[in-house]
Amino acid sequence: MAILIVTVAWLCVWIAGTLVVAALRGPFDVRAPGEAAWTKGAGFVAGAFIATLWMRALSALGIAFGIASIGLPIAALAVVAAAIVWRRGMPPPAAIMSALREATGLRMVNGWTRVAFAALLAWLVLRFAFLFADVVLQPLYPWDAWIQWATKARVWFELHRMVPFVDTAQWLAGNGAFYTDASPSYPATVPLWQVLSSVALGRFDDALMNIPWWMLAVAFTTAIYGALRRFDFGPLAALAGAAVVATLPILDMHVALAGYADLPMAAYFTLAALALLFALERRDRGDALVALLFAAACPTIKQPGIAWLATLAVPLVVALIPRFGVKLVLAGFAVALAVLLVLAQTSATVLGYRLHLDFAPPWSGLADSLFLLGTWNILWYGVVAAAAIGVRDWTAPRIAPLTMLVAAGVLFLFFVFAFTNARAWVDTQTTVNRAILHLAPLVVVWAMLVFRAGAARLDAATRPAMT
Repeated sequence: MAILIVTVAWLCVWIAGTLVVAALRGPFDVRAPGEAAWTKGAGFVAGAFIATLWMRALSALGIAFGIASIGLPIAALAVVAAAIVWRRGMPPPAAIMSALREATGLRMVNGWTRVAFAALLAWLVLRFAFLFADVVLQPLYPWDAWIQWATKARVWFELHRMVPFVDTAQWLAGNGAFYTDASPSYPATVPLWQVLSSVALGRFDDALMNIPWWMLAVAFTTAIYGALRRFDFGPLAALAGAAVVATLPILDMHVALAGYADLPMAAYFTLAALALLFALERRDRGDALVALLFAAACPTIKQPGIAWLATLAVPLVVALIPRFGVKLVLAGFAVALAVLLVLAQTSATVLGYRLHLDFAPPWSGLADSLFLLGTWNILWYGVVAAAAIGVRDWTAPRIAPLTMLVAAGVLFLFFVFAFTNARAWVDTQTTVNRAILHLAPLVVVWAMLVFRAGAARLDAATRPAMT
């Protein structure tokens, strides 16, 4: 019963978020490829963030957390969003059922592709079922999730409101007036998810409070599938791409050992980037609004979210200035490296990372992580192969904004692991994988687009020779 209560509570958040995304997007054909899956997947991500915004507002207003104070406004928001969608012309039941069938892809495939699609879908369902068992049966793992995030959740749940966490010096001087933990300055979104689960349950349960991590993984996979369909991939190819993301060992670990902020960081950044790319490609105001919502969430997930948010300016430059955008971005990269060298000489601290000119990239540990250990399956071999096949298409009009965004992300990770104290964590295979996870799903989408473009070009080049 306890599992059902928390799951239903988050399903309500998911439904409300889906209605909000549909309302923000404006009129769209729910039966078009990928639209239903994208909207449903993005819906949970939107709803989970909106719920935390309201919880912050409750604390600011001095209103205690409770089922009514949190749930009723979310329900009201869902009703308003549903009314907006209805006024814009909600499709009839037949169209809704058609959209649901399209979302699974089974309606669009035949023959062996239908068998392959059904088998892959069944495998994903089974995998998520086992992950759900891990989440609800595994107590909170005693590492960062235990000392940096859940500490805040426990205090805020017991007090029924948010209270500030301070550093050790302030805590000692406060004589019990303040709270502290291993990372008192970390953002609040992740622990607020755990508070919401606990409020719904009526008690603090360090396993069941992590159900939203599992639901996020399901929603994220659905959204990736929908995004690939919107990029004109067939149902089987789109599901395969979503499966690559969903079955990354590092991602699954962050579901099974829930409580970290890295999976949410990856989801919000990836969906913000994809929504932005759709908005730029289609000149769609609705996708732009969704991108703004997810982009606003990034700094509230982790402190590096500020840097990931900044990288979203790159595709804007490339798309809005098509003739010179790529050159401007490359020039910006050069300037950023020059500024980095200047800052590194001062031993400045940026976002909690200490810069130093001692340039010592941990190449061996990084190579082990990406290519030799089991953290990523064979993802990066596939990315290298796809990049090589489609090298001439990196700056194609449809791909260039994403190419430069991925390049900006790689540059940011290079900066973190080459010029800051974070390089000490590479050889331990901890932070390096968690940081790369933020960018990896977007790299999968880029690799698929580049591979398709390169393969089509090679096919067109060889076809005349065969006739």
